[in-house]
Amino acid sequence: MSDSVHNGPMKPAHYVNGVFTTTGSAFPLLSPVDGSQVGTVPEAPRDVVGAAVQAARSALAGPWGRTSVEERCSFLRRIADGIEARFDEFVDAEVADTGKPRELAATVDIPRAIGNFRAYADLAYGRPERAYPTTVPGWSGSGQALNYTVRRPLGVVAIISPWNLPLLLLTWKVAPALAAGNAVVAKPSEETPSTATLLAEVIGEAGLPAGAFNLVHGHGANAAGEYLTSHPGVDAIAFTGASATGAAIMRSAADHVTAVSFELGGKNPALVFADADLAEAVEGTVRSSFTHSGQICLCTERVYVQRPVFEEFIAALAERARALKDYGPMISAEHRDKVLSYYRLAVEEGATVVAGGGVPTFGDERDGGFYAEPTVLTGLPESARTVREEIFGPVCHVAPFDDEDEAVRLANDSRYGLAATVWTTDLSRAHRVAPRIEAGIVWVNCWNLRDLRTPFGGVKASGIGREGGEYSLDFFSEPVNVCVKI
Repeated sequence: MSDSVHNGPMKPAHYVNGVFTTTGSAFPLLSPVDGSQVGTVPEAPRDVVGAAVQAARSALAGPWGRTSVEERCSFLRRIADGIEARFDEFVDAEVADTGKPRELAATVDIPRAIGNFRAYADLAYGRPERAYPTTVPGWSGSGQALNYTVRRPLGVVAIISPWNLPLLLLTWKVAPALAAGNAVVAKPSEETPSTATLLAEVIGEAGLPAGAFNLVHGHGANAAGEYLTSHPGVDAIAFTGASATGAAIMRSAADHVTAVSFELGGKNPALVFADADLAEAVEGTVRSSFTHSGQICLCTERVYVQRPVFEEFIAALAERARALKDYGPMISAEHRDKVLSYYRLAVEEGATVVAGGGVPTFGDERDGGFYAEPTVLTGLPESARTVREEIFGPVCHVAPFDDEDEAVRLANDSRYGLAATVWTTDLSRAHRVAPRIEAGIVWVNCWNLRDLRTPFGGVKASGIGREGGEYSLDFFSEPVNVCVKI
């Protein structure tokens, strides 16, 4: 099937060299809220992916490759303005694809996507380079030179983004990649194609040269994702998603020695000390465990509470979890079934279910959707699969600890190392504990408070490299030393 659309797509469509097309077989797009089919998505065949990569390479050899940083930053600001002008459309698309509460999309996902383009425009425009006057004894002539650095784009960048924060995490990579002068081929999750297609419309309206940004839809393994990440014309890959998928992409990238930046999974700990503001720690843990039904890589799944306040904390957390009403579904029936399988596994492993543990009943169309109850568990050993494996759902396991060293040891006893939270009113303890935790980001008395200028990423199985601020601009470009003899 081939259907070229020149005035913007009415449904998810590829965007290749400035033209929308629905080439490829279609697969259904389902609503996570009630399970109904709300549309179809085209599956990009290998030749469409290849055409997108070639369009990107041609853009680098054409007008896009000759743009100045000032021009690129101007494009980014126009894209931000374009998203803002169509704010409600983006919110509608985000909610339709993910099923998340509208308030979450309207206050987090879409505003942060707009902020990504504006922040990277400012960062790229104001970024200095370095120069070194050099004197070397024994040179002929003056023995002097000027060494300075310039940065050049990597080339064609493949961006693979996930379904949980579709627009936010796509723009988190697209904005710095474009600011650095790269040409982009993006593939969003097959579960959430709509805001990416709207973004392609806005980018086209902003006047970006054809081929500078391209979009292909489809699945991962043996499909569009694999076609893209294994393509020899791709110079770098930026991926957010599961650790196992990241490992597969790395194996493929190794064949061409392709640069990679990975933000992968997490099994994030929270440490609640006895001196913490307990009410604040409970509310913070509700946010960090159950926001977007736990479908955020930064969500807390392991909670360690100092023994003197353990019983009080778990009773309060369970009460809050049971009281939650306005929460969204799992992204798909498959993912819901995975989460529910861990609920069953937890019981088999000996857990006490103090809240949730099943499927909610609403008495409306949501009963046909993909929901799982916010769940609080306790009583499992650290060796339990439920404690060690990433679930990516609205669930946390709560266990006691006795002292600071034990808390740090428990937090670090994981193959993951993405994020952690520490709850304490002892400022010295906060500064002692935070650097000892093996994670890319540690929040103290808060969660998911982000500054776009700071580094973001994980250690161990949680990722490679850092994104955010200059760290993203560093990844998406390479420094070149120019030495001029004087």
